[in-house]
Amino acid sequence: MPIHSSVNSVFQTNKEYNALLTVNAAEEEKLLDGIPLSKWNCSLSAAPETWDWRPYGYVTPVKDQGSCGSCYAFAAVGALEGQLFKQTGKLLPLSEQNLVDCSGDYHNNGCGGGLAMRCFSYVSDHGIMSERKYPYTAEVGPCEYQNATKEAWCKGFNRVPSLDEKVFRDTLYEVGPIAVSVNSYFTHRDTFKNYVSSLGVLYQPDCSTRTNHAVLAVGYGSSYLDYWIVKNSWGTGWGRDGYILMARGYNQCGIARRPVYPIM
Repeated sequence: MPIHSSVNSVFQTNKEYNALLTVNAAEEEKLLDGIPLSKWNCSLSAAPETWDWRPYGYVTPVKDQGSCGSCYAFAAVGALEGQLFKQTGKLLPLSEQNLVDCSGDYHNNGCGGGLAMRCFSYVSDHGIMSERKYPYTAEVGPCEYQNATKEAWCKGFNRVPSLDEKVFRDTLYEVGPIAVSVNSYFTHRDTFKNYVSSLGVLYQPDCSTRTNHAVLAVGYGSSYLDYWIVKNSWGTGWGRDGYILMARGYNQCGIARRPVYPIM
């Protein structure tokens, strides 16, 4: 199956769009509720008013999940790539396909959705290969993971306290890019789906906080509203060259409910 090169080709119908929104909020909440906050041990150094990890080499170019509901793998990989760079100084694209094909035993569902935290559990047990060695196909295939050629490994993951956007901000500054989930479901206004740079900061007060799509928070800033800088996985033809600015301080579309990051 070819990977779509533009957002327009992916979202020809509402059904196709909604098929990509595969984060199960209830499952995610239940799993995170079982992780005590004592595991969250960030020292919370004083964070600046604005921050963006992209100029510092922590973020790979925007990728495109195509018509596969694999957003969870892209969010997890983005966070892993940032931590790998933090440790080694090497920005290496890691393999989403490795997670799509191989993390089924961790209750992810290939192109039918999954959770970033389950990806981190898989990687802590097995490791993960590079994108070059295990390229993305936008469909589920047999697991072709080879331990001898893994490029990264993690010890597990931590969660950020839910709904505390100051702590979320400080953690993002200290740790690096963080996997989050948001509500991007099709609505009569299509606000998230059709987001473009001219819309500025996305602030939709009636956006549901029941999340369904995994993305990567890579920074934060402020203009007429405080905002998060969020990397999506729908290619550079969507949004601000693949990014969206989402209002900060309002739990916009549920972004502050369940942030998680890997421990390397």
